[in-house]
Amino acid sequence: MGQAPDPSGECDLAVVGAGIVGLAVAREALSRRPDSRVVVLEREAEVGLHQTGRNSGVIHAGVYYAPGSLKARLCAGGARELYDYCDSRSIPATRCGKLIVAADRGELSRLDELERRARANGVPSLRRLGASEIPDVEPHARGVAALHSPATGVVDFGHVARSLAADVTAVGGTVATSCAVASVEPARRALRLRHAGGETAARRAVFCAGPWSDRLAAASGASEEPRIVPFRGAYLRLARGRRQLVRALIYPVPESGLPFLGVHLTRNPDGEVLVGPTARMAATRDVTDRRPRAADLRSTLTWPGTWRLAAAHWRAGLTELRRAVGRRALAAEAARYVPEIEASDLLPAFSGIRAQALARDGTLLDDFVVSETERAVHVRNAPSPAATSSLALARLIVDRVERLP
Repeated sequence: MGQAPDPSGECDLAVVGAGIVGLAVAREALSRRPDSRVVVLEREAEVGLHQTGRNSGVIHAGVYYAPGSLKARLCAGGARELYDYCDSRSIPATRCGKLIVAADRGELSRLDELERRARANGVPSLRRLGASEIPDVEPHARGVAALHSPATGVVDFGHVARSLAADVTAVGGTVATSCAVASVEPARRALRLRHAGGETAARRAVFCAGPWSDRLAAASGASEEPRIVPFRGAYLRLARGRRQLVRALIYPVPESGLPFLGVHLTRNPDGEVLVGPTARMAATRDVTDRRPRAADLRSTLTWPGTWRLAAAHWRAGLTELRRAVGRRALAAEAARYVPEIEASDLLPAFSGIRAQALARDGTLLDDFVVSETERAVHVRNAPSPAATSSLALARLIVDRVERLP
């Protein structure tokens, strides 16, 4: 076993967080300044262990996002770059296509809005399907109408993150794992980052810390708003003998007002079919330890936005609670658009934590949020499609780094 890299000392750029976005930032920075010292600090023992490695693995095409938003601007181009990157590294990435199904006529107005957004965002080859055309794409799916996005695909984002980490180290960058940042101290000519491996004095820093992004931003002098509220998403999987019910990707029409896409069915590159996720508030930000953490729970419960969110969306919260406590509710939701699915078809898979930014007024922020403090850029909200957009998002972030005084 080789000696662990030493992240201490001085560096030109420190990147906190070795998820797919943080690693893409480090790679982009080194591509522009190959002689610079770039250090990536990751709290876990592996890269990509949190949101990057625990998701549906979908490469989004840009269907859902408000035209003009950062998500809309970065998703389609980011997806093309990601496919090209995967091709260059022999990482399996398949354009398998996605079907978004309106289960009843009450969902047609929301499907219309999705189609409007998708066309405004330039989603390639999008088609509107009638009820009789749905089985041509997904033989076991049923609905009154659907959108088909052939450019949507799947990949193992954890595999992509490990490849990006290899790119960084291959050109002299440092990726230090098991290196949680304990404090940030703005100094005259640097940011002093104290961590498990010692102390790093960084001329500039980028914080891509997911669940801990708000705390590190506040430590750097930023506002405490938005606050991160963790949501746990649990996935089940179809039993091997029932995988034929799903050819590729089948999604519902999402509820309006919440930045979640609903329970969906996704066939991964290895052929496994995931069902989920749920989306309920969690008592910890740490995906590796499900036990409640007092600091995390206190942070959520003392934030005014939490109670305003609960008051506005308590019905949705009860629905998610029902889905989380038993597979019957999750199966019933999936069966709305694939009627043959039964609770007995579902087996345990995995869960993850979504780091969701919540404003003081109770608004769940839907777009990417990137802000600056002295000597630092902070990624304050990076939900899906951040992984899809990671290479494009990294360019935007490094552009901002280069404009820092």
